Amino acid sequence: MYEDLKYWYLRDHKLFRTLSFSQIKQLCIITGFKKANKGEIIYFSSSEVPRIFLLKKGNIKIVAVDEEGNETIKDIIQKGDLFGELTLETDNQSNEYAKVLSDDVVICSFLLSDFEDLLLRNPSLALSYTKFVGLKMKRIKNSYSNLISKDARTRLFQFLKDWAEKEGSRTDNKVVIENYLTQNDIAQIICTSRQTATQLLNEMETNGILVYNRKEIIINNINQL
Repeated sequence: MYEDLKYWYLRDHKLFRTLSFSQIKQLCIITGFKKANKGEIIYFSSSEVPRIFLLKKGNIKIVAVDEEGNETIKDIIQKGDLFGELTLETDNQSNEYAKVLSDDVVICSFLLSDFEDLLLRNPSLALSYTKFVGLKMKRIKNSYSNLISKDARTRLFQFLKDWAEKEGSRTDNKVVIENYLTQNDIAQIICTSRQTATQLLNEMETNGILVYNRKEIIINNINQL
């Protein structure tokens, strides 16, 4: 059963569309398959066995930890995204981990050594992977640029707008987002204090821009962000 699930998960991913039926079936042999629950940590950058992960269901946060132990959310991983040793190099200097945000997730993973061998044998896949990772790195770079150049309110508005566009359910200008982030998570993403994030969200509620609770965020008019 797991082999069938892995086949369909991989076949449906745009990264592997250049592979034939037999190549994907071969890929299933080296692919790990895992289900995880909310709050579970599934990846450490310091792992002795480096892997590349593919998220098939749910949401995950990548948390970076500095030398003083301060944590910052580096990225939110969504369905179809990759994480882990994406540069195909083990970085012993980085200190980050991946934690499950949603009620349940489904993950496929590859040993870094197996994935490198796969790319060597399939040049078209290697090209697709390079483009895929390049776009991801560009998105992260743009996110950091926004953190540097904009104030906390603008960063929050931009984050909510991006989140709404990616995952929101829209009716006219009204958007409903399933909320799997705490206010502290949001504060870390936009690099501000929890107190500031809470204050800004409360102001937005007072002004009728949104309704915020633990289950969902309702943005009354996306054009106001």
